[in-house]
Amino acid sequence: MSSSSESHDPPDLEYARLVDTDYLVRRSMTKGYQLFSIITPPLYAGFTLFRRSRGHLTVSRLLRATWLGGAAGIAGGGAVEYVRSTNSSSETLRSRRILATIDVSISIWASHRADDHATIGALLCAVLIPALFWKRATIIHRRYLSSLCGQAKKQLVLVVFGGAGLGTAAGYFTHVARSASGDVPLTPVIPPETSYL
Repeated sequence: MSSSSESHDPPDLEYARLVDTDYLVRRSMTKGYQLFSIITPPLYAGFTLFRRSRGHLTVSRLLRATWLGGAAGIAGGGAVEYVRSTNSSSETLRSRRILATIDVSISIWASHRADDHATIGALLCAVLIPALFWKRATIIHRRYLSSLCGQAKKQLVLVVFGGAGLGTAAGYFTHVARSASGDVPLTPVIPPETSYL
């Protein structure tokens, strides 16, 4: 009788906590990348124009600031969520994960459609920006990507990652425009909980 009751025990709570924390940290890293990809280009351009002349604002420097800002957003978002998750109870983590999984609201950061649009924008601009600005983007400084060999690879990484950051911002603003125009995402239908007894 004890062997049959052991086979029907609920999953290990510690493993469920780790899985929930992992999901929420990854989601927060995505949101951090989106946020910093949106705020870094205007902040950098404003700072450069305020502190220096217009000659210091170049495409290369803007793309570098964009991808470094996105990397900072990934690290910051993951760190904040990890600290938050480790200080939360298992029940709180489970409810937050369930809400994040089924959330399709039109709130500013919560929608899965915002993630989809940002990803599509990142992929498109990671291809289009190098095609448009290959000649204008100067070679990235050696200390940022010293592990890569060859100047062409360094330039390609700068332009691709910077373009992905700009595309993320463009995709997110597409989501905001669609939501503002009344095109809201569909609400999923959650089936009622049934008993299999």
